[in-house]
Amino acid sequence: MKTIEELKSDVAVAADADGLLDVAYARCDSPLGELLLAATPRGLVKVGFASEAAGALDQLADRLSPRVLFSPARLDPVRRELDEYFAGRRHEFDLDLDWRLSSGFRRRVLRATARIPYGETSTYTRMASAAGSPRAHRAAGTALGANPLPIVVPCHRVLRSGGALGGYTGGLEKKQSLLELEGALSS
Repeated sequence: MKTIEELKSDVAVAADADGLLDVAYARCDSPLGELLLAATPRGLVKVGFASEAAGALDQLADRLSPRVLFSPARLDPVRRELDEYFAGRRHEFDLDLDWRLSSGFRRRVLRATARIPYGETSTYTRMASAAGSPRAHRAAGTALGANPLPIVVPCHRVLRSGGALGGYTGGLEKKQSLLELEGALSS
């Protein structure tokens, strides 16, 4: 007899074959706890920490499509790259990204953040400038706090101007762990 997860996966495979799978999701274990991953045919659209996972699927259904199905195979490349990152073997993600959960200034901030190299940090002020609004550092912080693709779009690499960590959706201990993993912060 098949498990519920196997049945869900079978439904997703059939839906995908019929062109009916708009958003695939899976869960992924990481050193930071369980992550929720979601992808559309355009690319990775969501990385969510356990604390926000409950509402994430509803958000995807509301904002993108009600056809959100458990399909772990679709997320295998993402899980592989995350595993390599956490093992210290990957310094840059090579994934297609679907930016539809952000727009305008927020998307510009996130795109600028995606260019911060592994092991380096920037500031909220620099991200605001890169997005075209040099004095909008608080708005840049808000944009980073709403980042739908943490870790992959490395908002953890953005610090306050004085070097303080600032905030992080997953919690400051996760931000600190990611910066330590990358060698951008001493443990």
